[in-house]
Amino acid sequence: MSKRAVITGISGQDGSYLAELLLEKGYEVVGVVRRLSAPNHWRIEHLLDRIELRPADLLDQLSLIKVIEDVRPHEVYNLAAMSFVPASWEQPLLTGEYNAQGVTRMLEAIRQVDTSIRFYQASSSEMFGKVRETPQSETTPFYPRSPYGVSKVFAHYITVNYRESYDLFAVSGILFNHESPRRGLEFVTRKVSDGVARVKLGLADTLALGNLEAHRDWGFAGDYVRAMWSMLQRDAPDDYVISTGISHSVRDLVRIAFSHIGLDWHNYVETKPSLLRPAEVEHLIGDSTKAREALDWSPTIDFDHLVGKMVDSDLQRLQDSHQVDSEVTAAPR
Repeated sequence: MSKRAVITGISGQDGSYLAELLLEKGYEVVGVVRRLSAPNHWRIEHLLDRIELRPADLLDQLSLIKVIEDVRPHEVYNLAAMSFVPASWEQPLLTGEYNAQGVTRMLEAIRQVDTSIRFYQASSSEMFGKVRETPQSETTPFYPRSPYGVSKVFAHYITVNYRESYDLFAVSGILFNHESPRRGLEFVTRKVSDGVARVKLGLADTLALGNLEAHRDWGFAGDYVRAMWSMLQRDAPDDYVISTGISHSVRDLVRIAFSHIGLDWHNYVETKPSLLRPAEVEHLIGDSTKAREALDWSPTIDFDHLVGKMVDSDLQRLQDSHQVDSEVTAAPR
């Protein structure tokens, strides 16, 4: 009998890669999606005939209980969240409802329906915030610097609490930044790859950014979902940092992206104070030794390759879009 998995946030970057991985492993995959007038399923469009989508919302306890009762999954991966850090200052209460209380609602649904279900919570390196030590590991104290980071700390510890209080197989993956061509355009990596592609194609003259000195530990999302799955295959639940162990600045990101298309970034990038965070997280770099040893996990794509992959994808997307627009404009009326 094949395993069944529920993925919240299946239409996002991580959800789409995880769905692909689980399907390859023979799982029945059920994705939880909110009811929207205009569904945003472009990342999973190629999977829609192989997965099932069910309406539910992390703000609605009863809808989560119904999904768990109907599907009876072996595993639940909670990837849904308000994930764009800058937006959390504009909507701190809603961020808390989704990212903190939403996790509690899902854990409670599992506790009420079937405590044998294994649960994965997507924690974040943003919990480290104003870092207490470098690199950051599972034992590094948290010091979040945004409403998003604060909400993730709550979600992390409520997961630990349900594990210890109710003997649930509940784990948290403390994932450092992980990117791909499926990343949202609001995130700095994708903003850069899209901006570079636009400059290359003559669709833009400049790229506006905020803090170029912020350092992040960036990996490939497709690698990181393998770690998520591996955590739920262990004999005992535990929490793991997932990272490359290599840090790059936003300046490095920009330089590599522009050099990929043969241009000097100095001629195109401008910094704007309006794009700075109210409280910055300056330097994140993870120590994933525990995951590498216990999960036999390691990243497969280095940073330069990842950035080039994203730039190439955006170049192709914009070229295809421009071609379609040109054909529509030239069509006889």
